[in-house]
Amino acid sequence: MLRSMLVLVVLLFLVGGTLVSAQDPVELTIATVNNPDMVVMESFTEVFEAAYPNISLNWVILPENELRATVTTDVATGSSTFDIVTVGMFEAPIWAQNGWIHSIDDLAAQYPDNVQADYGFDDLLPGVKLGLSYENELYALPFYGESSMLFYNKAMFAEAGLEMPEQPTWDQVREFACALHDPDNGRYGIALRGLPGWGEIMAPLTTVVNTYGGRWFDENWEPQLNSPEWNAAVSFYVNLINECGQPGATGTGFTEALTLMAQGQAAMWVDATVAAGFLSNPEQSQIVDDLGFAPAPVGPVAKGNHWLWAWSLAIPSTTTHVAEALQFATWATSRDYIELVGTTNGWATIPPGTRVSTYERAEYLEAAPFAPVVLGLMESADPTDSTRDTVPYVGVQFVGIPEFQGIGTDVSQLIAEALAGDNTVEAALARANEITREAMEEAGYYDG
Repeated sequence: MLRSMLVLVVLLFLVGGTLVSAQDPVELTIATVNNPDMVVMESFTEVFEAAYPNISLNWVILPENELRATVTTDVATGSSTFDIVTVGMFEAPIWAQNGWIHSIDDLAAQYPDNVQADYGFDDLLPGVKLGLSYENELYALPFYGESSMLFYNKAMFAEAGLEMPEQPTWDQVREFACALHDPDNGRYGIALRGLPGWGEIMAPLTTVVNTYGGRWFDENWEPQLNSPEWNAAVSFYVNLINECGQPGATGTGFTEALTLMAQGQAAMWVDATVAAGFLSNPEQSQIVDDLGFAPAPVGPVAKGNHWLWAWSLAIPSTTTHVAEALQFATWATSRDYIELVGTTNGWATIPPGTRVSTYERAEYLEAAPFAPVVLGLMESADPTDSTRDTVPYVGVQFVGIPEFQGIGTDVSQLIAEALAGDNTVEAALARANEITREAMEEAGYYDG
């Protein structure tokens, strides 16, 4: 009896003599966006903690703009608030270059026992893996990947005698939207993002700019926001929303637009392909039987109309729980996790766009008729060739330079003013061009 008590006492003491509980788990604080897929991830907290009792999870779930600002500030200042952060293809290579996040390849080699069994790094979609890499090393693990596409309500189209073409143009979309617009009965011709933010309104709007022949910068990094192409694209977008879209558009981000579409209040929506799974889920959508989809619209230029993105999990360099963070990150992005979501919530709702094997699963292909379309869009989106004219940057719906986070946000505020009727498009773009050049000059992009 005495011997057993001595053993217990030894187990409860560290070398320094401090009494601790051998059962106390390491707490991981995870910062993520309040998109539906991430909410599902949080819902499986008990499943993870049961499998890994040495780890507990603390979630910080924020709106997209707030997440980006909070996480960027935290990692840039080395505050070490978070053990895992949610990032995308814009942040991953830039933050890797800055030394803000760990190389996943290095951690996997250092802590092989903390990598989810049979993880399958080679199973990750090549384009997504490339976008999350820096100098041939992987720095974030994709939770879900996406392009952009057009969703439409087939019942509304049939009732009006309209037919969606195989490749719609923005002019056709405008014609459809205005024909179906019936605000007196709570139905809007189209829902589009108007919420300020470089990753909110500027994501779909930049694809429109691409298809109108515009670009953010010329070969010498001179801003092009006051060009005729930008004016035509932004004027089109603003007029389309104000004349045939949802009211209060400057408060509409991805989540709000998804709700409008799912509740049958919008005839069309152009946004992230990841929404297809939720619009196909009868527990979350009222239009399951009426959901139609098509490639994102093109304008005078048939290029840069659909983006490439992946919300992903990265491990900040400041965390003191590297091995445990790797354990969770590989669990949440594994084939086993996809299987868990599919068997629990239905195969149409799994996190898409990350793995080759996902698009080989018979269960998924049967439940998600949109899957081949989404895969084709993701594979054809080219961040290195998304504009009519030559540019010095990489990105479809963003510019892959550190300064873009601030520039894109400032420009979005000015465009939101025009959308709200507080400024003209011409004046907003003139000022946007000025502040963009000022920011680029301050950052040292120009000689002299």
